[in-house]
Amino acid sequence: MIGRRDLLVAGSLGGAAVFLSEPHGAVALSNGTAVARRAGAAGRFRVPVLDPTTIPKYVTDLVIPPVMPPARPAREDGADTYVIGVRQFSQQVLPPTLPSTTVWGYGSLEDERTFSFPSFTIEARVDRPVRVTWVNDLVDDQGRFRPHLLAVDPTLHWANPPGGRAGRDSQPTFTTTPDPYTGPVPIVTHLHGGHSTEESDGYPEAWYLPRANDIPSGFATAGSFHDAFREKSARERGVAWEPGTAIHRYANDRRAATLWFHDHTLGMSRLNVYAGLVGFYLLRGGECDLPKGVLPGPAPALGDPPGTRYHEIPLVIQDRSFNPDGSLFYPASREFFDGFTGPYTPTTDVPPIWNPEFFAGTMVVNGRTWPKLEAEPRRYRLRLLNGCDARFLILKIADSPTARPARSAVPFWQIGNEGGLLPAPVRRERLLLANAERADVIVDFTGIPEGTELFLVNEGADQPFGRGEPGVDFPVADPATTGQVMKFVVGPSAGRDRSVPPDRLRLPGTRPLGSASVTRRLALGEVASTRPQVPLDTPVLDLLGTVDSAGNPVQLRWADPVTENPRLNATEIWELHNFTVDAHPIHIHQVQFEVVNRQPFNGSPVPPETWERGSTDTVIAYAGEITRVKARFDLPGRFVWHCHILEHEDNEMMRPLQVGGTRMVAASTRTRQPGT
Repeated sequence: MIGRRDLLVAGSLGGAAVFLSEPHGAVALSNGTAVARRAGAAGRFRVPVLDPTTIPKYVTDLVIPPVMPPARPAREDGADTYVIGVRQFSQQVLPPTLPSTTVWGYGSLEDERTFSFPSFTIEARVDRPVRVTWVNDLVDDQGRFRPHLLAVDPTLHWANPPGGRAGRDSQPTFTTTPDPYTGPVPIVTHLHGGHSTEESDGYPEAWYLPRANDIPSGFATAGSFHDAFREKSARERGVAWEPGTAIHRYANDRRAATLWFHDHTLGMSRLNVYAGLVGFYLLRGGECDLPKGVLPGPAPALGDPPGTRYHEIPLVIQDRSFNPDGSLFYPASREFFDGFTGPYTPTTDVPPIWNPEFFAGTMVVNGRTWPKLEAEPRRYRLRLLNGCDARFLILKIADSPTARPARSAVPFWQIGNEGGLLPAPVRRERLLLANAERADVIVDFTGIPEGTELFLVNEGADQPFGRGEPGVDFPVADPATTGQVMKFVVGPSAGRDRSVPPDRLRLPGTRPLGSASVTRRLALGEVASTRPQVPLDTPVLDLLGTVDSAGNPVQLRWADPVTENPRLNATEIWELHNFTVDAHPIHIHQVQFEVVNRQPFNGSPVPPETWERGSTDTVIAYAGEITRVKARFDLPGRFVWHCHILEHEDNEMMRPLQVGGTRMVAASTRTRQPGT
């Protein structure tokens, strides 16, 4: 077991900080560099970054994502239709006094003004399908492909377009340590929380390159499962996928809930999401929603006039670091993580670029650093999403941005989670949100004097999350930087609040799953290098697997044979045995599951938290515990389950899941192919 919290995991925090593995934590520098070092490593790796303490806070208004416009025709084949591309553009993520940032984002190909980071929101209705044509438009004005904004490690098991049809979706072999990949970028979009057939899931090997005019000869232009799914779409639905596209149909046959979409390309999710590929997908209506007017509103809608005031607001919280020219900073060398300067793959098993985790130094909400919102003295519905690559969040609304522990000034009333509305509202002074988790909350500013300033703060750690009390069991985020998220300024009232106070809400009940027919014992693990040239406990892989009859983990990689193969319509309990020393958010595609309980390896089961009641699609599996979830697998086909720390997901902490048979298993059995 490797203790991530015993290693350096972050740079560029607190005004260019050094984080060491010794208990004293961070030693601040004043020379404008981010320094990363692992205890005992020879030397330091210095990177000039924009000092986050010099970035003005609370000078930019919060951007509330507008609604994504449909394509023309707006409805076809019984579904609402969209044509959404991925493009590169410049956006003012930092305050206007600082440079703009080149990012990637989604937008309607019929209106270039809609391209944004994060994306405009897709509004959907229960039992009304949505069809999206996703287009990889990462090309310049001359039709040439755009390389990645960030350094791509080609030594992982990844999409690997240079491998051609025979070597795509593999881990290449090299005779010398390769440079970063600079070719055309593969993408594939996953609707997180969706419930649709396999070809619409955004499977990691269903990626595709842009339709550029300079794709190098011999490159694979699409992943192995893209071929299979394209053929299935044409055969079963009569829908043809053009090169550089995928057409996904979302059934929306679930409870109203906060969903989101993001890139899911094999071995590249951390980079594509960090570059900006994220957006909300809000599913409304049905018997498990509440009538209009009961909850705070309105939310953004198509055709809203400028200046419309919104009282339902989606908030995606992410951490980012920046170079002095405003461009995104993400580590381009493994040396950033632990100071290890090599040798890397192939001399050792240490990837030359991949960092086991990355914690950036600046907080970004809806695509802007440390924004502010002028709020009325009334109730607001906030739909919160932790969109960070690796950072767990512990959120409070406080009356001081820097005091720690922060005093809760306004509580959260949580009314929903990933699976929709809870059985009853839950009052919480703080919110723990793991990566990909969502919280649907009401905050009540009623009666707060005009001019009052309140702050959304973060008491999570600037390091991997274990468990415990902030400031006692782990150091809180830097109060000067990553400990602050956004500001609310209470202004005058603009109208009567007719929403129901949260403590009086009656929420729709949930229907529990029946008894399970199968219990699976699954393992979460980490692997350190055993090469003599590499320092002890240097992490090189994060893995999932099974648990044998003696209680030991059987660690498996992405390309190993499928072991999770539920029968169609089977209800199963999955026991997640976490053999690491850190918590991992585990996501199972295309199911909503119940959290049954958690049990320390040498203890008794404890029930789920009150805000985990009902159903969810992502669960925190704590270190040294068994986390039990129950799910019904009612869609046949190939899906995945994985850790949602994106650096882990991209380096083997993801496994295929086959429901109702073994069709298309062979497409993912290759392991290593020669490098190019």
